[in-house]
Amino acid sequence: MSLATGVTWGICAASTAGVITRPFRWPEAIWAMLGAALLLVFGLLPFSAALGAIGKGTDVYLFLIGMMLLSETCRRHGLFDWVAATAVNHAHGSRPRLFLLVYATGIVTTTFLSNDATAVVLTPAVYAAARKAEADPLPLLFACALIANAASFVLPISNPANLVLYGGHMPPLGRWFASFALPSLAAIVVTFLILRYVERARIVGDCQSEVDRTPLSTGGKIALGGIVATASALLLASAFDIELGLPTCIAGVATTLVVALATRSSPIAVARDVSWSVLPLVAGLFVLVEALDHTGVIRHVAEALRTASADPARGALTAGTLLAFGSNLINNLPAGLIASSAVLQAHPPQMVVDALLIGVDLGPNLSITGSLATILWLQAIRREGEDVGFWRFLKVGVVTMIPALAAALAARIALG
Repeated sequence: MSLATGVTWGICAASTAGVITRPFRWPEAIWAMLGAALLLVFGLLPFSAALGAIGKGTDVYLFLIGMMLLSETCRRHGLFDWVAATAVNHAHGSRPRLFLLVYATGIVTTTFLSNDATAVVLTPAVYAAARKAEADPLPLLFACALIANAASFVLPISNPANLVLYGGHMPPLGRWFASFALPSLAAIVVTFLILRYVERARIVGDCQSEVDRTPLSTGGKIALGGIVATASALLLASAFDIELGLPTCIAGVATTLVVALATRSSPIAVARDVSWSVLPLVAGLFVLVEALDHTGVIRHVAEALRTASADPARGALTAGTLLAFGSNLINNLPAGLIASSAVLQAHPPQMVVDALLIGVDLGPNLSITGSLATILWLQAIRREGEDVGFWRFLKVGVVTMIPALAAALAARIALG
């Protein structure tokens, strides 16, 4: 191994560790961009290659912009608080029913607004609703965290990592459902049943049957309509194999502007509260993966995929499992980028590619370091005065993620 290769690996490893652990509490984007900058300063990656790597993420950036604007508009106009309060009132004083309703709400939110929306926007609303209902919030918060990943391959739009793995060129919607409908159902059901059992002692008993629910405002109603319109547009785009980034961005911007006009509020206020740092974070990770590609790491991963593809079923099981656990070591976004680059070189069978997506989406339920959504969830509950340590999450993650992953991969392999 050459000195340049060793230094490149070291910078990429340190940068990824910074993204996961956030030393000095600096934002994740700083560590990703710092790593990218060091690669350029030391001449380990040509500037043109870095620009090309950043350009590969255009569709992902557009998708994230649209979803973040839509989520923030919904949050500001109380849509998620209204949904959470509705769930409490429909629980009719039953904690088990409340747990089920929160889990179901998380499925819908993740499916149509992405797993990051469930982590960032739904989680605080669920916490507030749990307090109003005088129910233990922790099982409900775990439900938000786990469903954010378990439901993230119901639709192509459910997780930005889906766009990353497929390089922005998503499979047509019909083929997506053919590949992932049954595995998604398996992941969602198994995760629910096991989490419900693990948290059974905290869920038993009664809770408040009625909490104050502020009527949905005009802005909230329009935002809800925007969600429905956006989901419809993206399903249509997916059905015709159109890249999802631009339609998502247009839908998010349009919803934000229509709500601002209807409520005579400033769209700048919405834009100000959006977590824009996620864009340079993703750009920096694209650069890091490009640098790894230049060292030959991805070529070796591609060769391993070719070897595994000799037996597609066994290869799918192996590849999906390894990527699921690997996502918890380096976070699923860079793991997905590496897998995507390897897939472009190896051209493995579709079953293997689908298994990789299941691994990169569902694997992060093992630990708090697995995905950006889980890290955002942890930040959200800390703001509410709750905290879940690494080992506490791991205890739940081990018993929920591994069976759910096995069920989802088995379901995909059974489809052939």
